[in-house]
Amino acid sequence: MYRLEPQAREWIDRSTVLRFSFEGAPCEGYAGDTLSSALAASHPYLARSFKYHRPRGVLSCANQDSNALFQVDGIPNVRGDVTLLRQGMHVTAVNTFGGLARDRARVLDRFARFLPVGFYYKAFHSKRWFPRWERMFRAITGLGAVTLSAERRTTPKRYGFCDVLVIGGGPSGLAAALAAAEAGARVTVVDEAHRLGGTSALNDAERQALDSLVRDVQASARIAVLSATAAVGCYADRWVALAEPRRLTKMRARAVVFATGVIEQPAVFRNNDLPGVLLASGAWRLAERYGIAPGRHLVMVAANMEAYAVCRDLAARGVNIAAIVDLRAASEAGPGAAGAGAAGAGADEAGCASLGIPILKGFAPYEAFAGADGRVCALAVAPIDDVGRGGAAAESLRRIECDAVLMSVGFAAAGQLLLQAGAGSEFSAGLQQFVPLDLPAGLLAAGRVNGVYEFGARLADGRRAGAQAAAHAGFGAGSAASIERSTRRPSHPFPVFAHPAGKNFVDFDEDLQVKDLENAAQEGFDSSELLKRYSTVGMGPSQGKHSHMNALRILARVRRVPVEELGLTTFRPMYHPVPLKLLAGRGFNVERRTPLDARHGALGAVWMSAGNWRRAEYYAVEGETREQSIEAEVEAVRTKVGLIDVSTLGKIELYGPQAGAFLDRVYAGSYASLQVGMTRYGLMLDESGVIIDDGVIARLGAERFYFTTTTGGSATVFRELSRLNALWGLDCALVNVTGHRAAFNFAGPASREILQSLADVDLGEASFPYLAAREGSIAGVRTRVLRVGFVGELGYEIHVPASAAARVWQALSEAGRPHALRPFGVEAQRVLRLEKGHLIVGQDTDGLTDPFEAGARWAVSMKKPFFVGQRSLKILESRGPRQKLTGIEVLDATRAPKECHLVIDRGAIAGRVTSVARSRTLGKTIGLAMLAPPLAEPGREIRIRAEGGEMLAARVVAVPFYDPGNLRQRAGRAA
Repeated sequence: MYRLEPQAREWIDRSTVLRFSFEGAPCEGYAGDTLSSALAASHPYLARSFKYHRPRGVLSCANQDSNALFQVDGIPNVRGDVTLLRQGMHVTAVNTFGGLARDRARVLDRFARFLPVGFYYKAFHSKRWFPRWERMFRAITGLGAVTLSAERRTTPKRYGFCDVLVIGGGPSGLAAALAAAEAGARVTVVDEAHRLGGTSALNDAERQALDSLVRDVQASARIAVLSATAAVGCYADRWVALAEPRRLTKMRARAVVFATGVIEQPAVFRNNDLPGVLLASGAWRLAERYGIAPGRHLVMVAANMEAYAVCRDLAARGVNIAAIVDLRAASEAGPGAAGAGAAGAGADEAGCASLGIPILKGFAPYEAFAGADGRVCALAVAPIDDVGRGGAAAESLRRIECDAVLMSVGFAAAGQLLLQAGAGSEFSAGLQQFVPLDLPAGLLAAGRVNGVYEFGARLADGRRAGAQAAAHAGFGAGSAASIERSTRRPSHPFPVFAHPAGKNFVDFDEDLQVKDLENAAQEGFDSSELLKRYSTVGMGPSQGKHSHMNALRILARVRRVPVEELGLTTFRPMYHPVPLKLLAGRGFNVERRTPLDARHGALGAVWMSAGNWRRAEYYAVEGETREQSIEAEVEAVRTKVGLIDVSTLGKIELYGPQAGAFLDRVYAGSYASLQVGMTRYGLMLDESGVIIDDGVIARLGAERFYFTTTTGGSATVFRELSRLNALWGLDCALVNVTGHRAAFNFAGPASREILQSLADVDLGEASFPYLAAREGSIAGVRTRVLRVGFVGELGYEIHVPASAAARVWQALSEAGRPHALRPFGVEAQRVLRLEKGHLIVGQDTDGLTDPFEAGARWAVSMKKPFFVGQRSLKILESRGPRQKLTGIEVLDATRAPKECHLVIDRGAIAGRVTSVARSRTLGKTIGLAMLAPPLAEPGREIRIRAEGGEMLAARVVAVPFYDPGNLRQRAGRAA
């Protein structure tokens, strides 16, 4: 293939050169090129076939085969026929082992005789060989490779509404859109091509008429055009899925016009898959849109008038037509076949003859030959009468030298969407095509999908369908015109003839040959449905677009029945290849924000996700790195004062005479005896004794409790507590106030002094001891204050109404400014709690961790008559722990493991690191690890396998690491 001279109608901009790479080699194309066209202009072949890994080139240039699938920038199976070229693309072939040119799997082509149809089904019957077959099939099947380096994009979904939806932007579709719009309907036109106009080779008068239609559609205020958009599925009540380049539109229309056209079918002969053998419509697209000639000396295999129109267009562009091999013994030009403005029927054929192009009537392709570069170099043809008797004699063969073979022998109606919508179909022997039958109300067909081929008739059929669709939608009276189908035969009844033994492909996606389908039928899979499932014909990326009619004809010949007796198989959505991201549900990423979210943003918060909340990971300060900012926040809490927003904690109120008894049942500790005005740590277990949540429980009155849960467990815990309350029937009630209250942790040596200046509650040690709870006012806002020590310093958890959160935060910030108050984020909080050895449920525990393994035996009251998980804990206690959560310090000052790195002992896994951080306060790297009991003794050295297999030395130590006497959090003074 090569580039033609610039022409007026081409879609490319030759002034803008785009550079990209293919298989590691630099390539060039033009703006407006697709991947397929850019590569076709400079490469002999583009892909390897699925089964035999034979070289393949452009076939349809219309996304109707798998020859043009590529790996692009890490994204697999990109459709080269419809993907526009971009600067800097990195493109490779798919389905190769070692690259396109040196594909090691090409050896499979030599073993084709040992890989007959259905061989994988038969292989799986052997229990002895099944594992080997399975591994082999998994290794060699598939096309593109999924990679983590591919670009990640969200794909939005939207709903669209219109009165009339027209699918197809060819002559009949454009005429239908204009007719519906003229009646007053709102119309949407969708077409997979990047421009409107269709794919027909037209004469000058027809082209001018089509251009006028395109301009009128684009100028109409009632018509919306969605180009580069494929209708991929049709559902009930005229709901159509539209796959746009970066989104999926769910279109609901009152009426739908299907002007989807036809799909050209290949001829079947030996080596019909060689690069350079392509459909005539594909060659026309390359020349018309991208200025690419399919070859310098080409042969056209013809069986209709469309073949001559393509030859006329190519010859006008300077392409040499070596011969036209016409399967028909005589022309079948019907009335108007040449189109309006031509000199009558057969004008294109006469025009080709006048150019001196040899026309061989009654000949069929016999065998294609490959040259040194793997492309076709010649085509052998023979009289159909000789071939039909079982093979051509050597003396009747004619060899035609060429560098391209075009095929225009017939079409299949693109009626798959109509069938999905509930329409029927019937086979027209005159057209050799299935045409729509019994269309549901509101669905219309127009143009070639309807069996109408002549240009003027297509326009009339489009106007009829558009007017009727508008009338169904409530606009106008509709059209009483009937459908005038073509009187000529655009498809040959059987373009598959006897030829020498060798590869002759019916399905280019699945590498299926004539003998494969014949053998499948002989083995009893002799209906269209069974043939499809056993042989996989039509189950590749094209979904049988280029193969299902030839497969039906082969099956009909084997069974000696008419094609219409077999019928079509069911075409399910999606009709076109669609990226899975378009089919995925809408990305509902629920994100909750605290009442202070805007204030955190103004302070320089760097955000992170915590459950379904957005929280500040740390606060960026100019001139500080991430690590420096986190260390500064930790230091502020240890030496001065810090403020963190903990509004994300679950917050639940509990009222009633039996509130304490209820808590005794659901938590492992004792709470019915808890004094009013005090708090206690609570550990929640499931029936198997596994830790599922924790929090702080405060008793605010004789029958009133207030307690917190983890950030991620608030909804789950409240739902479970509500279930248990209904089950047990205790006299108490629960209220979830998570969203109604904000909360802050105000901690550090200066916290009491600052808070006392704003509070009407006495914060003195005697009146407000460690673990106490009080209600009062801070900055004039009614507040609940819990004295807790999660970060290991004198601190207060302040709970206020959400509406007053900003007021209290501002008051604390202003009062703390003279003391160098600094807000701190989640990462600093994690370091602070790690220095105290406090666990985080879900990070330092997993779905099997019980309190004994987590070192939380002190939080369990086994003397209570009952609590959830108690029975299991008794069994676990007698058995002894499988693992223990312990503190560790890394002995190497320059390196550190990561969370979830494994502890290795004697070559086996003996534990894992659950938390780890560099502590500036302690001057070393510390962490928590879940270890096998023999390794959990303080002073024991362990080995941690880091990245790359490197082994790091660590020592087991007791916790807490910081302030082991807990004096700072109890009294605000150093030990």
